[in-house]
Amino acid sequence: MSILTNIYLLSYHLSLATMWQPLLLVFIVIVLVCVLIQNHRVRRRVHQSVVSAATTYEMMEKALKIVDNDVVIYDIQKGTIRRLRGSLFTTAEMPASEFSKHLHPDDMAQALATVHQLIDGKKQSVEYSYRWNISPDGEEPEWLYIRNNSVTEYVAGNSKPVSIISVLVDETDIRRQQLEEEGLTKRYMQIFEGSIVGLSFYSPEGWLLASNKMMREICHFDSDEGDAFFSKVNLFDIAPFNEVLDRYHPNEYLACSLSVVPERDMYIYLEIGVHPIYDEEGKLIYLSVAARDISEERDLYIQAKKNDLEIQKINESIQLYEKELRYMMETCGLQAWRISLERNVIEFYSGLSTVDRQFTLQELKSMFSHQEDEIVRSLDNPAEAIAKPLSYIGPMNADVISGHREPQWVQINSIPEYDEEGQLKGAFGIWRNIHQLMHKQELLKQETERANDSGRMKSAFLANMTHEIRTPLNAIVGFSDVLPLLTTPEERQEMINLIMDNCDMLLRLVNDMQDAAKLDVSGTVEIVPMKTDFSKYFDHLCQQLKERMREPAIEFLTDNPYPTYVTVLDEMRIRQVYTNFVTNAVKYTHQGHIKVGYRKEWREENGESLEGLYLYCEDTGDGVPKEMQDKLFERFFKLNDYIQGTGLGLSICKAIAKASHGQIGMHSEGQDQGSTFWMWIPCQEIK
Repeated sequence: MSILTNIYLLSYHLSLATMWQPLLLVFIVIVLVCVLIQNHRVRRRVHQSVVSAATTYEMMEKALKIVDNDVVIYDIQKGTIRRLRGSLFTTAEMPASEFSKHLHPDDMAQALATVHQLIDGKKQSVEYSYRWNISPDGEEPEWLYIRNNSVTEYVAGNSKPVSIISVLVDETDIRRQQLEEEGLTKRYMQIFEGSIVGLSFYSPEGWLLASNKMMREICHFDSDEGDAFFSKVNLFDIAPFNEVLDRYHPNEYLACSLSVVPERDMYIYLEIGVHPIYDEEGKLIYLSVAARDISEERDLYIQAKKNDLEIQKINESIQLYEKELRYMMETCGLQAWRISLERNVIEFYSGLSTVDRQFTLQELKSMFSHQEDEIVRSLDNPAEAIAKPLSYIGPMNADVISGHREPQWVQINSIPEYDEEGQLKGAFGIWRNIHQLMHKQELLKQETERANDSGRMKSAFLANMTHEIRTPLNAIVGFSDVLPLLTTPEERQEMINLIMDNCDMLLRLVNDMQDAAKLDVSGTVEIVPMKTDFSKYFDHLCQQLKERMREPAIEFLTDNPYPTYVTVLDEMRIRQVYTNFVTNAVKYTHQGHIKVGYRKEWREENGESLEGLYLYCEDTGDGVPKEMQDKLFERFFKLNDYIQGTGLGLSICKAIAKASHGQIGMHSEGQDQGSTFWMWIPCQEIK
């Protein structure tokens, strides 16, 4: 009120002095009143802000207490980390260098790189994880799994942050639980795969979900990943399940019967069990099917019944020997033989008394492939040859057991036989055809050599890749250093084009290596089809491919036969195939033309006519020699080691074609005759 009184008195005196200025007095009063009102509002806002900040701080403090997380602040200027709350750090403040000593060596680089992104202002907040050692120096490390949520703090006038506030969450228990669950899952999968009984799981609707190794062998699956027939046939539609199982309320089922599936060449006796699995609420979630091949057991049972009739006619000791010999022959694929010196013959038995084949020792000698072997020469004096245990592995001109006339590898073992007076009367032994075993050993040897060759190829690839990557990098660095020295726009644009070309080359090298790594891990590439107008996409793609043409003597041609062609395919993979085709064409074509195009084409696949797209790239380049055309789509293969490239592009295209259920190939009449690379993938036009 004193201020208003003074204003009033001042106004009064002014009015006495200057009666002709009433409007000026009114204006001054209004201005002073507005200033007072604004001052009151400002003080009120400041008070509200202080109260709000205190409330927010109190809420944050309560929230941090509830979640029980550690909170630290990194002072960037001081280079120290201060604990705001929590017990992870034993000291209230530590240097950043001391903090880094507790990080796991494998996580150090990522953690430091992430922090530098915050310090440089590239990011305002980040979330990352690392392992933290809580053990004192000199003791065995004890690692905690920490998830770090960090935000930067700025002050007015600074473009860089002054500190980083981090909330640390200890996820060690969660991580250990995950590892335990993964280990348990792995053990269960090993039990599932290693079961001697075939096991499969089906959905409640009757569709195949998974099968173990034994079931895949019993049912003759296409591969370990699945089977084209059983994956498309419903369980409730397969005999005998279509007759005994209720589709909506299946019950336990156990049977032993002959199972016939012509589509998989199955004609075997199986012991089959079906068990429905319900959840806690009584809802059907799976159908488990167990199968055991009892065909061999059935055959053995039938054979045993026949043997019983024969065994009843001879004495007890011969019955025992006969049973043992038959068991040996049936399970091991062996045949017994006996040499009689008195009769100068060798006899092959199906038992102990039934002679299947008989030869003289001279006839037996002539059957060996290598007449110079010691065992063959010793047959000139049979008594001396069989007087001691014999063991021989070698080739023969024919198989005396099966009667095959092709050369066969055999294994022969024998022991001498004596009469009651101790005189040598002959020898008894076993004769085994090991031709298949030797063949498999040879195949194993070849596969081992192929594996060694693959290792050498990979070593050569790594050496080549180092050179391939260094070449565009050196070009990029060199041209970038020269770029500031150029003065004319034309020179600068040409230099920029060279840098962009080398960047593109480097990017394709990295992409090829990534795709090759994915092929090593999963064995295939991922196909993500989507609806697209391929005609428009093809025009756009050709515009990008045309930019790769640097030779003025080469004409780039395109063939787009349709104004529109809507279908479903993976645009990225198609781009990758065309890019690899055109890149190779550019490398080996010096004049003429390079032409890319496509057309709709029908093909027969598994007896079914399928619609698809035929994609091709035609060039008038160097061509491919006939003897090298079969190797073009192999990994790391290059026609010319002096031309830049990884040797992976065409092998990746082949993997894309396979993953798309398509085909890939090339055609060339030979050297200097040009070539055409093509790929066909099944897809239907959407009208």
